[in-house]
Amino acid sequence: NGCGKSTLLKGLSRTLPLRSGEVTVKGRPLKHRDGKNLARTLAFLPQSPHIPDQFSVRELVCYGRFPHTRWSGTLSKRDHRMIDWAMEQTGTAKYADRELIHLSGGERQRVWIALALAQEAAILLLDEPTTYLDMSHQFLTLELIKRLNREMGRTVLMVLHDLNQAARYSDILFVMDRGRLIARGSAEEILTEELLRSVFSLKTRIIRDEENGCPFVIPLTGLETRD
Repeated sequence: NGCGKSTLLKGLSRTLPLRSGEVTVKGRPLKHRDGKNLARTLAFLPQSPHIPDQFSVRELVCYGRFPHTRWSGTLSKRDHRMIDWAMEQTGTAKYADRELIHLSGGERQRVWIALALAQEAAILLLDEPTTYLDMSHQFLTLELIKRLNREMGRTVLMVLHDLNQAARYSDILFVMDRGRLIARGSAEEILTEELLRSVFSLKTRIIRDEENGCPFVIPLTGLETRD
């Protein structure tokens, strides 16, 4: 907590100005892209998005299509198909006409994910996409994200606090500590008892999933809190 993960995503999405350096996609700096072009390239789902509670689910998801509309802002038949598809994929179609104020935290989270899907961007930046979700919906959401990557070619960069979920669903892990990137690689390469002791001040045991060989972290005892 507080090591800079959300700040990193905000910087990558141009939500937060950079103090130095630049972000490029396919060699082109993001700062040179206009708003609509950027939104067609990159979708950012922040940790705690806000919108008036009186919006309906469909109204919110419709916003994901605005980068693709013409100057009039009118939604096309294809836009409506993408909106319907995004709600179906996230299990939110059944309450499409319900106002957000009447949804639970987990239901709202899935609506925001539907908006990001409807945006149809090549790159998804997701800040804790499983927040507020129960165990089954966490699994369904991560399986959906996996399909978007494997079957639809979307690049996904997401923040997860659950190390076992990160190990299972990520090709590459980035470990941050105190605002710095300290490790990068596959789960098998970097999830070690030594690293977890150093970063989390936690004694752990690493076992391997018998089905896929994926590392699984079992916390044992905490160590002294660092300054």
